[in-house]
Amino acid sequence: MSKRNGKAAKAAPEIPVQMKGAQMIWEAMVREGVRVVYGHPGGAILPAYDALSPYEAEGKLHHVLVRHEQCAAHMADGWARATGEVGVCIATSGPGATNLVTGLATAQMDSVPVVAITGQVPTKLLGTDAFQESDVVGVSAPVCKHNYLVTDVNELPLILKEAFYIAREGRPGVVLVDICKDVQNAEGTFRYDFEIELPGFEPWPNVDLECVRKAAALINQAERPLVLSGHGVQLARMGHELLALVEKAEIPVVTTLLGTGNIPESHPLSLGMGGMHGEAYANQAVQSCDVLIAVGMRFDDRITGRLDKFAKQAKVIHFELDRAEVGKNIVPDVPVIGDLAETLPALLPLIEERRHQPWLQQLKEWKGETAQSDILNYEVDELIPPYVIRQLWFATHNAPGGPPIIVTDVGQHQMWECQYFTHDHVGQLLTSGGLGTMGFALPAAIGAQMAYPERLVWAVAGDGGFQMTLQELAVIKQEHNLPVKVAIINNGFLGMVRQWQQFFYDKRYTGTPVWSPDFVQLAAAYQIPALAVTRPDEVGPALEKAIATPGPFLIDFRVKEEVNVYPMVAPGAAVDQLIRRPKPAVMQEYSGVQPSW
Repeated sequence: MSKRNGKAAKAAPEIPVQMKGAQMIWEAMVREGVRVVYGHPGGAILPAYDALSPYEAEGKLHHVLVRHEQCAAHMADGWARATGEVGVCIATSGPGATNLVTGLATAQMDSVPVVAITGQVPTKLLGTDAFQESDVVGVSAPVCKHNYLVTDVNELPLILKEAFYIAREGRPGVVLVDICKDVQNAEGTFRYDFEIELPGFEPWPNVDLECVRKAAALINQAERPLVLSGHGVQLARMGHELLALVEKAEIPVVTTLLGTGNIPESHPLSLGMGGMHGEAYANQAVQSCDVLIAVGMRFDDRITGRLDKFAKQAKVIHFELDRAEVGKNIVPDVPVIGDLAETLPALLPLIEERRHQPWLQQLKEWKGETAQSDILNYEVDELIPPYVIRQLWFATHNAPGGPPIIVTDVGQHQMWECQYFTHDHVGQLLTSGGLGTMGFALPAAIGAQMAYPERLVWAVAGDGGFQMTLQELAVIKQEHNLPVKVAIINNGFLGMVRQWQQFFYDKRYTGTPVWSPDFVQLAAAYQIPALAVTRPDEVGPALEKAIATPGPFLIDFRVKEEVNVYPMVAPGAAVDQLIRRPKPAVMQEYSGVQPSW
């Protein structure tokens, strides 16, 4: 039971029962409220899979067979991001477990609660280089919040409970439990009424109310205040409180990539995303504010640019749960350490009602200047990605079943989604931020769709990233025609890498042109309906058809090949030193490089 939820009443002691270690795994998951697990069987995890059968038959758990273990981690990640619950993935020893690592790193860097269960060779074979043995604890330690190697069946119940506790409590993260095969086969005593005590683990630091008062005093004195809002707001479910704060004191808001939607982007105080590919006026606001209020974000390099040039004119207030993040990159004037579910409600009554019209007027002027260079303001006859994304928003923003969920891969389309899709609800965008994992979109969208079967879920991917995990289309079919819609932004390149080659490597496009299969025929091979779109006037009807079609649908948007994401902060530059969009004549130059499709 978390501090956030209060203390649970003490129940009568649980009567221990005898069972095999394999059964303990699933019994613990049922106790934790797990409904779906994503995995792939193999020799070292077979006892667990054998013990899973009755739990599936009784409807207590549902197992999803992935086609690659990396995607098991991404699906568990997508489920966890969508629901806030712990996602679970399963793999066997050796290559099965090592295949998980990219997906686990993706979740860990974005503070997503995931528990991974892996099989391991029998205890007597540990360290012998046995068939499919790998040091999974050693391999995964750098990308996990914590991990365990289980060699005693009687330790397994407590370890499983600790794993879920650690993954969930405080700043969420990944916990891996590596279980030897003989432990799965052994009989032991199972009970699950442990009180978790982990010396040194401080998931919910006590809040220093004096720091909250100092923060309020700075905010009340500010003439040009600005909130920089990150993923922590979503994790703490403090979107309404943040909105109340900024409306009370009339404070504009810039978000990080993972903070997208923390306040409605159609709100007049929303400035959208800042950072490397953020809005120019958002970055100008960061560099011009006098008090910067960082809320649930970690000042990573994509939001700050050059650290010694970042917001030097501003007093910085940092609201953060994880002590390790405070002062790591930016040293705040006022650190407020603690759960946002405590600190924001404590701050709100101390904030005076203020209006900052000169500041907002300046931001409005900067916003107008930026809008003049928007590619959609020009006559463009070819199909360009920003137009596709804007049309996707038009087609989905009133979708039945609740706000649509957009799950992106990584690259140019990811940035265009942030720029041209208006997110008015928390959690609408699921994407890999810290690790930047290509191949994330399709499997994570499957996890999100299984979490919310009634909501419209779109996986938006580039032609390069989609080919990294496209085999999971089979999961969509095997899981009774999951209604995931797929949009491929197909420009014939690894687009973001090509853009860097254009800007910084004199257009030497080495290794970035991508040959792709006919995605429509590929979808047909998986019995999924699909369309190819090549003209702007085809976009709207194609999206409408996809949404109206029950079950999955794939659209291959064959877009203009050399369109760049603007603005862009070059490596080593300050966040307001932007590469901006060229004039239209230059913008539409064609280099003669043929798209691969």
